[in-house]
Amino acid sequence: MQTPQEILLAEPRGFCAGVDRAIEIVERALQKFGRPIYVRHEIVHNTYVVNDLKAKGAIFIEELSDVPPGATLIFSAHGVSKAVQEEAVARGFSIFDATCPLVSKVHVEVAKLAKEGYEFIMIGHKGHPEVEGTMGQLDHGIHLVEDVADVARVQPRQTVKLAVVTQTTLSVDDAAEISAAVRARFPQVREPKHQDICYATQNRQDAVKVLSPQVDVVIVVGSPTSSNSNRLRELAAKLGTTAYMVDSAEELQAEWFTGVARVGLTAGASAPEILVRQVIDRIKALGAVSVRTMAGIEETIKFPLPKGLKIDAATGFEIKERQPETGPSGH
Repeated sequence: MQTPQEILLAEPRGFCAGVDRAIEIVERALQKFGRPIYVRHEIVHNTYVVNDLKAKGAIFIEELSDVPPGATLIFSAHGVSKAVQEEAVARGFSIFDATCPLVSKVHVEVAKLAKEGYEFIMIGHKGHPEVEGTMGQLDHGIHLVEDVADVARVQPRQTVKLAVVTQTTLSVDDAAEISAAVRARFPQVREPKHQDICYATQNRQDAVKVLSPQVDVVIVVGSPTSSNSNRLRELAAKLGTTAYMVDSAEELQAEWFTGVARVGLTAGASAPEILVRQVIDRIKALGAVSVRTMAGIEETIKFPLPKGLKIDAATGFEIKERQPETGPSGH
Protein backbone atom coordinates (compact mmCIF):
# COMPACT_ATOMS: atom_id res chain seq x y z
CA MET A 1 0.00 0.00 0.00
CA GLN A 2 1.38 3.38 -1.02
CA THR A 3 1.61 6.03 1.69
CA PRO A 4 2.21 9.77 1.14
CA GLN A 5 5.82 10.62 0.35
CA GLU A 6 5.78 14.40 0.04
CA ILE A 7 3.73 17.34 1.34
CA LEU A 8 3.63 20.36 -0.96
CA LEU A 9 2.74 23.57 0.90
CA ALA A 10 0.85 26.31 -0.93
CA GLU A 11 2.31 29.81 -0.79
CA PRO A 12 0.73 32.05 0.35
CA ARG A 13 -1.58 30.37 2.86
CA GLY A 14 -3.07 31.12 6.25
CA PHE A 15 -3.44 34.46 7.98
CA CYS A 16 -3.96 37.61 5.94
CA ALA A 17 -3.32 41.17 7.14
CA GLY A 18 -6.98 41.74 8.05
CA VAL A 19 -7.10 38.63 10.24
CA ASP A 20 -3.74 39.45 11.86
CA ARG A 21 -5.04 42.92 12.70
CA ALA A 22 -8.39 41.69 14.07
CA ILE A 23 -6.78 39.15 16.41
CA GLU A 24 -4.20 41.73 17.54
CA ILE A 25 -7.00 44.21 18.34
CA VAL A 26 -8.65 41.68 20.69
CA GLU A 27 -5.36 40.67 22.31
CA ARG A 28 -4.27 44.27 22.87
CA ALA A 29 -7.67 45.26 24.24
CA LEU A 30 -7.40 42.39 26.75
CA GLN A 31 -3.88 43.47 27.73
CA LYS A 32 -4.84 47.11 28.06
CA PHE A 33 -8.30 46.95 29.64
CA GLY A 34 -8.33 43.51 31.23
CA ARG A 35 -10.93 40.80 30.86
CA PRO A 36 -13.64 40.49 29.79
CA ILE A 37 -13.62 42.07 26.32
CA TYR A 38 -16.82 41.54 24.33
CA VAL A 39 -16.65 40.72 20.62
CA ARG A 40 -19.67 40.88 18.36
CA HIS A 41 -19.64 37.67 16.30
CA GLU A 42 -16.56 35.42 15.94
CA ILE A 43 -13.63 37.79 15.44
CA VAL A 44 -12.60 35.61 12.47
CA HIS A 45 -14.13 32.35 11.30
CA ASN A 46 -11.73 29.92 12.93
CA THR A 47 -12.52 27.61 15.87
CA TYR A 48 -8.94 27.50 17.21
CA VAL A 49 -8.56 31.30 17.16
CA VAL A 50 -11.93 31.88 18.83
CA ASN A 51 -11.25 29.29 21.56
CA ASP A 52 -7.77 30.74 22.18
CA LEU A 53 -9.21 34.23 22.64
CA LYS A 54 -12.03 32.89 24.86
CA ALA A 55 -9.37 31.38 27.13
CA LYS A 56 -7.68 34.80 27.33
CA GLY A 57 -10.91 36.51 28.36
CA ALA A 58 -12.84 37.41 25.20
CA ILE A 59 -16.61 36.84 25.24
CA PHE A 60 -18.23 36.38 21.84
CA ILE A 61 -21.83 37.58 21.51
CA GLU A 62 -24.36 38.11 18.71
CA GLU A 63 -26.78 40.45 20.49
CA LEU A 64 -25.58 43.74 21.96
CA SER A 65 -28.14 43.32 24.75
CA ASP A 66 -25.78 40.62 26.12
CA VAL A 67 -23.05 43.22 26.74
CA PRO A 68 -23.10 45.09 30.08
CA PRO A 69 -23.15 48.92 30.03
CA GLY A 70 -19.72 50.54 29.87
CA ALA A 71 -17.99 47.39 28.58
CA THR A 72 -15.38 47.31 25.82
CA LEU A 73 -16.84 45.97 22.57
CA ILE A 74 -15.03 44.92 19.39
CA PHE A 75 -16.68 44.52 16.00
CA SER A 76 -15.45 41.42 14.13
CA ALA A 77 -13.32 41.46 10.98
CA HIS A 78 -16.44 40.90 8.86
CA GLY A 79 -17.92 44.31 9.63
CA VAL A 80 -21.34 45.32 10.95
CA SER A 81 -24.42 47.15 9.74
CA LYS A 82 -25.16 50.81 10.45
CA ALA A 83 -27.92 49.67 12.85
CA VAL A 84 -25.44 47.65 14.95
CA GLN A 85 -22.97 50.57 15.00
CA GLU A 86 -25.67 53.00 16.10
CA GLU A 87 -27.00 50.64 18.79
CA ALA A 88 -23.48 50.11 20.17
CA VAL A 89 -22.92 53.88 20.42
CA ALA A 90 -26.36 54.39 22.01
CA ARG A 91 -25.58 51.73 24.64
CA GLY A 92 -22.42 53.61 25.58
CA PHE A 93 -19.84 50.90 24.93
CA SER A 94 -16.16 51.63 24.44
CA ILE A 95 -15.89 50.46 20.82
CA PHE A 96 -12.97 49.20 18.72
CA ASP A 97 -13.66 48.29 15.13
CA ALA A 98 -11.74 45.25 13.84
CA THR A 99 -13.52 45.31 10.46
CA CYS A 100 -11.01 44.40 7.76
CA PRO A 101 -9.99 47.65 6.00
CA LEU A 102 -10.79 45.99 2.67
CA VAL A 103 -14.38 45.39 3.86
CA SER A 104 -14.52 48.96 5.19
CA LYS A 105 -13.49 50.14 1.71
CA VAL A 106 -16.62 48.48 0.28
CA HIS A 107 -18.76 50.12 3.00
CA VAL A 108 -17.32 53.55 2.15
CA GLU A 109 -17.97 53.02 -1.57
CA VAL A 110 -21.59 52.00 -0.89
CA ALA A 111 -22.19 55.06 1.30
CA LYS A 112 -20.61 57.43 -1.24
CA LEU A 113 -22.52 56.12 -4.25
CA ALA A 114 -25.80 55.88 -2.32
CA LYS A 115 -25.54 59.64 -1.72
CA GLU A 116 -25.30 60.03 -5.51
CA GLY A 117 -28.54 58.10 -5.93
CA TYR A 118 -27.14 54.66 -6.78
CA GLU A 119 -28.78 51.32 -6.13
CA PHE A 120 -26.58 48.26 -5.68
CA ILE A 121 -26.34 44.64 -6.66
CA MET A 122 -24.26 42.74 -4.11
CA ILE A 123 -22.65 39.44 -5.10
CA GLY A 124 -22.32 37.28 -1.98
CA HIS A 125 -23.65 34.51 0.25
CA LYS A 126 -26.91 35.14 2.08
CA GLY A 127 -26.50 35.13 5.85
CA HIS A 128 -22.72 35.66 5.84
CA PRO A 129 -21.89 38.38 8.40
CA GLU A 130 -19.87 40.37 5.86
CA VAL A 131 -22.86 40.44 3.49
CA GLU A 132 -25.19 41.46 6.34
CA GLY A 133 -22.77 44.23 7.32
CA THR A 134 -22.37 45.62 3.79
CA MET A 135 -26.07 45.40 2.92
CA GLY A 136 -26.81 46.95 6.30
CA GLN A 137 -24.97 50.14 5.33
CA LEU A 138 -28.24 51.13 3.62
CA ASP A 139 -31.88 50.69 4.59
CA HIS A 140 -32.99 50.11 0.98
CA GLY A 141 -31.69 49.85 -2.58
CA ILE A 142 -29.18 46.99 -2.22
CA HIS A 143 -30.03 43.62 -3.78
CA LEU A 144 -28.23 40.34 -3.08
CA VAL A 145 -27.40 37.88 -5.86
CA GLU A 146 -25.80 34.54 -5.00
CA ASP A 147 -25.53 33.07 -8.50
CA VAL A 148 -26.17 33.74 -12.19
CA ALA A 149 -29.82 32.66 -11.87
CA ASP A 150 -30.40 35.36 -9.23
CA VAL A 151 -29.18 38.03 -11.67
CA ALA A 152 -32.11 37.29 -14.00
CA ARG A 153 -34.57 37.72 -11.12
CA VAL A 154 -33.25 40.86 -9.43
CA GLN A 155 -35.53 43.91 -9.79
CA PRO A 156 -33.83 47.23 -9.00
CA ARG A 157 -36.14 50.24 -8.98
CA GLN A 158 -34.04 51.94 -11.65
CA THR A 159 -31.05 50.96 -13.79
CA VAL A 160 -29.58 54.34 -14.74
CA LYS A 161 -27.57 54.47 -11.52
CA LEU A 162 -26.70 50.91 -10.59
CA ALA A 163 -23.43 49.69 -9.06
CA VAL A 164 -22.12 46.23 -8.22
CA VAL A 165 -20.21 45.28 -5.04
CA THR A 166 -18.84 41.93 -3.96
CA GLN A 167 -18.23 39.99 -0.75
CA THR A 168 -14.43 39.99 -0.33
CA THR A 169 -14.03 36.23 0.20
CA LEU A 170 -15.79 34.75 -2.84
CA SER A 171 -14.42 32.46 -5.51
CA VAL A 172 -12.71 34.81 -7.98
CA ASP A 173 -13.96 32.74 -10.93
CA ASP A 174 -17.55 32.48 -9.65
CA ALA A 175 -17.68 36.21 -8.92
CA ALA A 176 -16.37 36.97 -12.43
CA GLU A 177 -19.08 34.77 -13.95
CA ILE A 178 -21.84 36.47 -11.90
CA SER A 179 -20.39 39.93 -12.67
CA ALA A 180 -20.49 39.10 -16.39
CA ALA A 181 -24.19 38.17 -16.04
CA VAL A 182 -24.85 41.48 -14.25
CA ARG A 183 -23.07 43.40 -17.05
CA ALA A 184 -25.01 41.50 -19.71
CA ARG A 185 -28.35 42.39 -18.11
CA PHE A 186 -27.39 45.91 -16.97
CA PRO A 187 -24.78 47.22 -19.45
CA GLN A 188 -24.55 50.61 -17.68
CA VAL A 189 -23.70 49.05 -14.30
CA ARG A 190 -20.87 50.71 -12.43
CA GLU A 191 -18.14 48.34 -11.25
CA PRO A 192 -15.51 49.07 -8.59
CA LYS A 193 -12.21 50.53 -9.85
CA HIS A 194 -10.43 47.72 -8.05
CA GLN A 195 -12.29 44.45 -7.57
CA ASP A 196 -13.75 43.95 -4.12
CA ILE A 197 -12.42 40.40 -3.69
CA CYS A 198 -9.44 40.88 -1.44
CA TYR A 199 -5.81 40.32 -2.38
CA ALA A 200 -5.47 37.45 0.11
CA THR A 201 -8.49 35.56 -1.21
CA GLN A 202 -7.19 36.01 -4.77
CA ASN A 203 -3.62 34.96 -3.87
CA ARG A 204 -4.72 31.82 -1.98
CA GLN A 205 -6.98 30.75 -4.84
CA ASP A 206 -4.23 31.40 -7.39
CA ALA A 207 -1.86 29.25 -5.29
CA VAL A 208 -4.40 26.38 -5.23
CA LYS A 209 -4.65 26.59 -9.03
CA VAL A 210 -0.88 26.01 -9.20
CA LEU A 211 -0.86 23.42 -6.39
CA SER A 212 -3.77 21.17 -7.40
CA PRO A 213 -2.38 19.73 -10.67
CA GLN A 214 0.85 18.75 -8.90
CA VAL A 215 -0.71 16.64 -6.13
CA ASP A 216 -3.00 13.63 -5.59
CA VAL A 217 -5.07 15.18 -2.80
CA VAL A 218 -5.50 18.71 -1.41
CA ILE A 219 -6.07 19.37 2.30
CA VAL A 220 -7.42 22.80 3.22
CA VAL A 221 -7.05 23.87 6.85
CA GLY A 222 -10.08 25.98 7.74
CA SER A 223 -13.29 26.07 9.76
CA PRO A 224 -16.68 25.18 8.24
CA THR A 225 -17.88 28.78 8.69
CA SER A 226 -14.92 30.25 6.79
CA SER A 227 -16.05 31.39 3.35
CA ASN A 228 -12.58 31.73 1.84
CA SER A 229 -11.52 28.29 3.17
CA ASN A 230 -14.59 26.65 1.63
CA ARG A 231 -13.81 28.32 -1.69
CA LEU A 232 -10.26 26.83 -1.65
CA ARG A 233 -11.61 23.30 -1.21
CA GLU A 234 -14.24 23.82 -3.93
CA LEU A 235 -11.63 25.23 -6.30
CA ALA A 236 -9.28 22.26 -5.88
CA ALA A 237 -12.19 19.86 -6.46
CA LYS A 238 -13.29 21.83 -9.54
CA LEU A 239 -9.75 21.44 -10.89
CA GLY A 240 -10.16 17.66 -10.60
CA THR A 241 -8.16 16.99 -7.44
CA THR A 242 -9.75 15.25 -4.46
CA ALA A 243 -9.95 17.85 -1.69
CA TYR A 244 -10.90 17.89 1.99
CA MET A 245 -11.25 20.70 4.51
CA VAL A 246 -10.32 20.13 8.15
CA ASP A 247 -10.68 22.30 11.23
CA SER A 248 -7.79 20.48 12.93
CA ALA A 249 -5.34 17.59 12.48
CA GLU A 250 -7.72 15.28 14.40
CA GLU A 251 -10.16 15.39 11.49
CA LEU A 252 -7.68 13.86 9.02
CA GLN A 253 -8.62 10.32 8.03
CA ALA A 254 -5.95 7.77 7.16
CA GLU A 255 -7.93 6.40 4.19
CA TRP A 256 -7.71 9.79 2.43
CA PHE A 257 -4.00 9.10 1.93
CA THR A 258 -4.15 5.52 0.67
CA GLY A 259 -2.47 5.27 -2.73
CA VAL A 260 -1.46 8.93 -2.52
CA ALA A 261 2.14 9.97 -3.27
CA ARG A 262 1.92 13.72 -2.89
CA VAL A 263 -0.32 15.79 -0.61
CA GLY A 264 -1.06 19.46 -1.27
CA LEU A 265 -1.67 21.55 1.84
CA THR A 266 -3.08 25.06 2.16
CA ALA A 267 -4.95 27.10 4.77
CA GLY A 268 -7.69 29.69 4.62
CA ALA A 269 -6.99 33.31 5.56
CA SER A 270 -8.32 32.84 9.11
CA ALA A 271 -6.44 29.58 9.87
CA PRO A 272 -3.29 29.89 12.03
CA GLU A 273 0.00 28.31 11.00
CA ILE A 274 0.09 26.18 14.18
CA LEU A 275 -2.80 24.13 12.72
CA VAL A 276 -0.89 23.68 9.45
CA ARG A 277 2.11 22.40 11.44
CA GLN A 278 -0.09 19.94 13.34
CA VAL A 279 -1.56 18.66 10.06
CA ILE A 280 1.96 18.24 8.66
CA ASP A 281 2.95 16.20 11.74
CA ARG A 282 -0.11 13.97 11.32
CA ILE A 283 0.55 13.36 7.61
CA LYS A 284 4.19 12.60 8.44
CA ALA A 285 2.94 10.02 10.95
CA LEU A 286 1.06 8.44 8.05
CA GLY A 287 4.29 8.13 6.06
CA ALA A 288 5.23 11.44 4.45
CA VAL A 289 8.98 11.96 4.52
CA SER A 290 9.46 15.41 3.00
CA VAL A 291 7.83 18.84 3.04
CA ARG A 292 8.38 21.36 0.28
CA THR A 293 7.02 24.89 0.01
CA MET A 294 5.82 25.98 -3.40
CA ALA A 295 7.12 29.23 -4.86
CA GLY A 296 4.51 31.96 -4.49
CA ILE A 297 3.69 35.59 -3.82
CA GLU A 298 5.08 37.02 -0.61
CA GLU A 299 2.47 39.18 1.12
CA THR A 300 3.84 42.26 2.88
CA ILE A 301 0.62 44.23 3.53
CA LYS A 302 0.06 45.29 7.14
CA PHE A 303 -2.91 47.32 8.37
CA PRO A 304 -2.62 49.86 11.21
CA LEU A 305 -4.36 49.35 14.53
CA PRO A 306 -7.17 51.64 15.71
CA LYS A 307 -6.27 54.62 17.91
CA GLY A 308 -6.24 53.74 21.59
CA LEU A 309 -4.65 50.30 21.13
CA LYS A 310 -1.17 51.31 20.09
CA ILE A 311 1.28 50.33 22.76
CA ASP A 312 4.24 52.34 24.00
CA ALA A 313 7.48 51.28 22.32
CA ALA A 314 9.53 51.53 25.51
CA THR A 315 7.25 49.40 27.65
CA GLY A 316 5.96 46.92 25.05
CA PHE A 317 2.94 45.14 26.52
CA GLU A 318 3.38 46.53 30.04
CA ILE A 319 0.77 49.32 29.82
CA LYS A 320 -1.57 48.76 32.77
CA GLU A 321 -5.34 48.75 32.58
CA ARG A 322 -6.75 52.09 31.35
CA GLN A 323 -3.40 53.82 31.88
CA PRO A 324 -3.02 56.65 29.35
CA GLU A 325 -0.35 56.20 26.72
CA THR A 326 2.77 58.26 27.41
CA GLY A 327 4.97 57.76 24.39
CA PRO A 328 5.12 57.13 20.67
CA SER A 329 3.28 54.18 19.22
CA GLY A 330 5.13 50.91 19.00
CA HIS A 331 3.23 49.81 15.91
